Amino acid sequence: MSTMKFCRECNNILYPKEDREQKILLYACRNCDHQEVAENNCVYRNEVHHSAGERTQILQDVAADPTLPRTKSVICANCKHGEAVFFQATARGEEGMTLFFVCCNPNCGHRWRD
Repeated sequence: MSTMKFCRECNNILYPKEDREQKILLYACRNCDHQEVAENNCVYRNEVHHSAGERTQILQDVAADPTLPRTKSVICANCKHGEAVFFQATARGEEGMTLFFVCCNPNCGHRWRD
């Protein structure tokens, strides 16, 4: 994991800088002329962690997606609405594709799989 680096000379932040001739990554101070070779080529790493609520919202939003196919041949077990969007995805812990349905009733959003 990369962390912030500071200049040994003046304690300002060191910024990543490319040495095109030697093809190496350096950290350089913008205040003085200090430079040091980077130990790791990772400059920045962005890790995204989703909460269960965010994933649920994503699935409910698919009902409003006009690009997804819709069917009227299913009935929602939750509200008895007769329209749902459907898509294929891999289910956690299972191999192969699974057919998912999301109820199009804006007050329901129930999801199930075939």
